[in-house]
Amino acid sequence: MGDAQISLFSFEIKIKLSFSNLRESFFQAVSNSSWAHQGYLVTANVREDRDFLIELERLSRSFGIGVLLLDLEDPDSTDELFPPEENEVVDWDTVDKLMMNPDFREFISRVKRDVNSKEVREEWYDQINEAEEIIEFFKNRL
Repeated sequence: MGDAQISLFSFEIKIKLSFSNLRESFFQAVSNSSWAHQGYLVTANVREDRDFLIELERLSRSFGIGVLLLDLEDPDSTDELFPPEENEVVDWDTVDKLMMNPDFREFISRVKRDVNSKEVREEWYDQINEAEEIIEFFKNRL
């Protein structure tokens, strides 16, 4: 699997972000994206006071995790609060360690098959929800 052929993204999704869950949520995003080219923390509701946003930006810059604010009126217009740092290559040592997880092993196998065959089999991956489904999912949890 040549790194130039693919880009792997990791998304950690949280309903709300505030000081009470910021560190736990953020470091879950860091941990879960250690293998990817780019990692994101996604939320539909972020505390908007100045001190919170300063801390969120500091963490984003320090650990290279992007932050997305999901627009529940129009998910396609989601705002990137802070951009991720792009890793030029996949951390294959971390991927090897994560292969102990059968779900992750299957995901990497699928990616490898798609790269080798030059054909993406979308049915092998997580479903991409329509905007209405995303809106409904988050609104029922806010």
